[in-house]
Amino acid sequence: MAIFTKTVLYTDAEGRARFRDEPVELAEGTPAVRLSTLLPAAGMQLRESPVGFASSFHCTTVPQWLVVLRGRMEIGLQDGRSRVFGPGELFYSADVLPEGATFDAALHGHCSRQLGDEPLVTMFVRG
Repeated sequence: MAIFTKTVLYTDAEGRARFRDEPVELAEGTPAVRLSTLLPAAGMQLRESPVGFASSFHCTTVPQWLVVLRGRMEIGLQDGRSRVFGPGELFYSADVLPEGATFDAALHGHCSRQLGDEPLVTMFVRG
């Protein structure tokens, strides 16, 4: 049974950032406590971004989970599409620069920004 959706921010074959949704199956545990498979993690980092924070286009350096703890965050793509994530929501950021490519801010990556009147607090968990 899938109760969680894993939103993946990834780089397609043309080097562009895209979103993809995948179900996270809860196939382990017991009927009272359903669990996903154990996901790898190597470290965690916390970040606070002030009201008004916005980044330019960039790629993720290392694939990692991003969990919004407080506030709201918008992730924008080069094609104009975007998604907003709020407290308790997460996504897997794997939008890395294609091997051998030189970063082009008009082609590669994604941008992010804080929304609303509350600072953005996020947790990064590296795989």
